[in-house]
Amino acid sequence: MATDYDAPRRSEADELAEDSLEELKQRRNEAQSAVVDVDESDSAENFELPGADLSGEELTVKVLPKQADEFTCSRCFLVHHRSRLADQRDGQYVCRDCAF
Repeated sequence: MATDYDAPRRSEADELAEDSLEELKQRRNEAQSAVVDVDESDSAENFELPGADLSGEELTVKVLPKQADEFTCSRCFLVHHRSRLADQRDGQYVCRDCAF
């Protein structure tokens, strides 16, 4: 299909002015909908999964003691591998993340 770029462009206002009254009524009825937009986050708050009461649930986690090649950072108190050691002064270890 060839396009005539020299022809005057028509705007939506021009097209609406030429539409018949019946077409405009039909468009208005199509645009109006009985569906209500509901925010998903609002509906998720009220939605409860069956059997979701976890108050009596106990977690089973195996805790390993600090290994010989690990240290505890004196600033963030996380256990890191020796490769993450940035500074050591007076028995105080500092990881790379906390050294900056």
